[in-house]
Amino acid sequence: MFSRNLRNICRRYSQNVTFRTVEASPAQQNDNQIGLFYTMDKNLSKKLFGQGGLPKSYMKQTKTFTETSLMVRQPALDVIECIKSSDLNQPAIRYVLYGEMGTGKTLTLAHLIHYAHDDGFLIVHVPGVSQWLWKVPRLKEMSNSQTREGFVDLPLDAAAWLLHFKSQNQVLLKNEDLKISKEYVWSKRETTPAGAPLADLVEQGIARVKYACDVIDALVYEIKQLSNNNKCKTFVAVDGYNCFFYPRTRLSTPTKKVVMSEEVSLTTSFMEITKNDWKNGVIVVTVEDISVPRDHQESYLPRYLLYKKGFEHLDPFVPVKVDRYSEKEFLTCASYYRDRLWLRGPEQLESELKLASACNPYKFMELCAPL
Repeated sequence: MFSRNLRNICRRYSQNVTFRTVEASPAQQNDNQIGLFYTMDKNLSKKLFGQGGLPKSYMKQTKTFTETSLMVRQPALDVIECIKSSDLNQPAIRYVLYGEMGTGKTLTLAHLIHYAHDDGFLIVHVPGVSQWLWKVPRLKEMSNSQTREGFVDLPLDAAAWLLHFKSQNQVLLKNEDLKISKEYVWSKRETTPAGAPLADLVEQGIARVKYACDVIDALVYEIKQLSNNNKCKTFVAVDGYNCFFYPRTRLSTPTKKVVMSEEVSLTTSFMEITKNDWKNGVIVVTVEDISVPRDHQESYLPRYLLYKKGFEHLDPFVPVKVDRYSEKEFLTCASYYRDRLWLRGPEQLESELKLASACNPYKFMELCAPL
């Protein structure tokens, strides 16, 4: 009885504010839906992000709310409109999402991936570069590359990424037009012949983990060839892209030599696919000030986070700022939290939370958790 009464009270607070939209297709969303939440189908959410791609704090929230809902925000709509208006027969356009920590760059990228999936793009998504190179202090399966002298492989991470790629592109990988252009020899007994389905290349890396990094390198080459030949259109999404350009990693050799970012084979593969020397592609990356360790962050701007090398690699690109909540977005988010019972208490509490969080989405979510 008490919980029912509490739910009714919370709903009365939010009943004057519309916070949902029934338009669940990103391609059909427009300025009328800005600030509103749309709910993603559970099976689709598992397919696209079951192997990663959503922040851990947000994933916990989706389990609590029993749904995966994303807010329609201006940066995502701007990029979608640009993609719709661009000529894919020209070199791939690169977009860089940037902004303060906690403003929603990863969720904006997730929104764009949903759009790309619905629009028939082949998705090449790296959920978090820092998980490979720096952020997680764990022992990794690391080996010297057998095909590139001076490089190290992360075979388990590479195989896990191939599973992610397979999950996101289940339907497109069945397309008979997606065939590889040349033969790949893995050992004396194992080869992938020219003309084999692209899916066979992916399965090779999953089944034979020791070759996973080389498979990703071959996969990147084949995807660029297929896109250039108009066999598919490709959406590349990399979260925490600036981690590729941080001078060092947490990886080290048995002799305690620190491995540089540029010495990791996965780095070179995804640096290759983010060049704009191919067509029928869209490239969206995020730069995160938490992707690499720094005692004092001076700026969240791309030029600072990408360093000179990363900035020159991506130049020219379209910068897209993901900002804090607007007044409308804050109110609809508060109404959504009340509906989900994530935010409880008197109505005037929202004004205090607005000041305390400074309309930062992540801070607002964290402040509501114990209420």
